Amino acid sequence: MSEIKKTEDIFLKLISSSKNLEDLESIRIRALGKKGEVSNLMKSIGLMEEKERKIKAPLLNALKDKIIENLEKKKNLINEDILNKRISSEWSDISRPVRPTHKGKIHPISQVTDEIVEIFSDLGFSIAEGPQIESDWYNFDALNIPPEHPARQEFDTFYVKQNNKNGEEPNVLRTHTSPVQIRHMEKTDGVPCRIIVPGKVFRSDYDQTHTPMFNQLEGLAIDKDINMSHLKWTLEEFCRTFFDIEDIVLRFRSSHFPFTEPSAEVDIRCSWEDGLLKLGQGDSWLEILGSGMVHPNVLRSCKVDPKIYQGFAFGMGIDRLAMLKYGIPDLRSFFDSDIRWLDHYGFDPLNKPSIHNGL
Repeated sequence: MSEIKKTEDIFLKLISSSKNLEDLESIRIRALGKKGEVSNLMKSIGLMEEKERKIKAPLLNALKDKIIENLEKKKNLINEDILNKRISSEWSDISRPVRPTHKGKIHPISQVTDEIVEIFSDLGFSIAEGPQIESDWYNFDALNIPPEHPARQEFDTFYVKQNNKNGEEPNVLRTHTSPVQIRHMEKTDGVPCRIIVPGKVFRSDYDQTHTPMFNQLEGLAIDKDINMSHLKWTLEEFCRTFFDIEDIVLRFRSSHFPFTEPSAEVDIRCSWEDGLLKLGQGDSWLEILGSGMVHPNVLRSCKVDPKIYQGFAFGMGIDRLAMLKYGIPDLRSFFDSDIRWLDHYGFDPLNKPSIHNGL
C-alpha cells in the first residue's frame, strides 16, 4: 500500500507543479500511458492472489481516477490562464465591419410568384390551393376535356400507379392548376369568386423551354355580369405592372381550349433587334398566356348555373414569365440547383423588387 501512496504523492505533486499543456501531457503519458507507472500497477492486478486483489484493486482504481481528475482540473486551469493572458494582451476594434459572409438569395421562381400574387391581390383576387395528385375527373372530365383528347395520353400525362380492381379512374400528377378551380367552385360559397392558383404542375416534356415539372398560375373570376372586356382589362393591368411598361399592347388571338369558350391566346408586342428581345415595342408578337370565358360545361360540372353565372379564366407559366422579365435563357437552369446560377439570377431578400417599394 505504501507503493500506491508513494506513486499518488509523486504524480499529484508533478501535476500541481506543471506550467503548460506540454508538461501536463508528458506527466499523463508517464502515469497512464501504455508503459506508464500506474498502468503497470493496474496490470499487476491479474497476477495477485485473490485476497491481495480484493485489497489492492480498489486502491489502484481510485489512484487512476484521482490522477485523471487532477489532470483534467489542471488542464482547465492552464487553458483559463492562457485565455486570460490573450484577452489582456489582444485588442479588438468592435466598430470595424464584420467579415463578408455568403448571403442566401431568393430563387427567381419564388420572386416572380410573389410579384404575380402581389399584383393580383391588389386587383381583388385571393389565393386557392389544391393537391398535386388529382383524380382523372378533376384533371380532365370536369374541365370538359374528352377521353380522346391528346393530353390524356401517357406521352403527355404522368399516371399514378394504383390498384384498380374496382374499375376506378386512375390518378394523375396534375397537368395544370385548373382542377383547383373546380374544387373551389364546388364549395357552397364557391361562386361568385375571384381566385388565383399558383402551383407546380407536371407534363412529360423536356427541352430548353419545357421541363417535366414547372410552375403555373391560373386565374378565375365568376360572377353574374362578367364578360370578355373584364378579362382584357385584368390582363392588361397585370402585364403593365409586371413588366413595368406603361403603354403595354396585347393581342388577343382566337384559339381553342376545352374549358373556355370563346378562347384566346394573348401575345405581347415586342422586337428582336440584334437578337435581343425587347417587350412593349417593335412589330413582332410573343405569346405569354392563354385565356377565355369559362365554358358552360365546366360550370355545370360544379353545379353552377351557366344561365346565372359566367366568368373568365387565364393561365400562365411562372417560369416563362421569369425568363422574359429577367433575361434567363434556359428553363432547365431553374432546376439545376447551381449556386453560381442562383448567385447571378437570385434576389437579395432585403432589397427585392416589389410593386410597393417601387423596385
